[in-house]
Amino acid sequence: MILRSSPSLLAALALAAPAAASAQAYQCRAPQVASVPKVAPDGPRRTLPVTGYTLALSWSPEFCKGRAAKGANALQCAGTNGSFGLVVHGLWPESRESWPQWCAPQAALTPADIRGAMCMMPSDYLVARSWAKHGTCMVKRPASYLKVTRILWQSLRIPDYDRIAREEGLTAGRIRAAFADANPSVPASAIGVKLNARGWLEEVRLCYAKTFRPVRCTPSRFGAKDSAQAKIWRGL
Repeated sequence: MILRSSPSLLAALALAAPAAASAQAYQCRAPQVASVPKVAPDGPRRTLPVTGYTLALSWSPEFCKGRAAKGANALQCAGTNGSFGLVVHGLWPESRESWPQWCAPQAALTPADIRGAMCMMPSDYLVARSWAKHGTCMVKRPASYLKVTRILWQSLRIPDYDRIAREEGLTAGRIRAAFADANPSVPASAIGVKLNARGWLEEVRLCYAKTFRPVRCTPSRFGAKDSAQAKIWRGL
């Protein structure tokens, strides 16, 4: 079910999101965007009531490892427009044990919408896909979806994971605790940590209730247990 009143959604965010300094210390210069990438659905349309949200933050050095710094990955991985640590992978609506996706869009994404989002989501294709798969099930307009995402993103303080990566005996619990320490309004139980099969950090996932208050993650969103051994690639 699409949220019909984006002003009420933004009002909830205003109450839920604490003021914070800049979420990302790295510089970014958004490129010009001439067109909107075409996105093909990778699954069925599911129009379900929204019961909560996940803000997925991707660890950019791990994503860029082994990927050609050109094409869709150029802004994020080439380094010519700035460097990235955590970036927004997407804001995903949840529906109890499932999730809505690929809802019928009521407005078209524009190149200007994409450009305005690319310093938090550094790929035109990623922005287009996030709107098409997730945002269409939340609000009527792409600008509203990206504004909600930006408010959540800018409310966060990002730990110095580059420094934490050098610690011996690093665990998923340490990654989670560092984020909770930097953001006192977000308890560790609302912070998911996704490690890949080799134990490297891929994503930090923040779990929210429908009111955008942090809420305990489900096991699938919580990811690695605190005791799991972890590594953080620093892009060197």
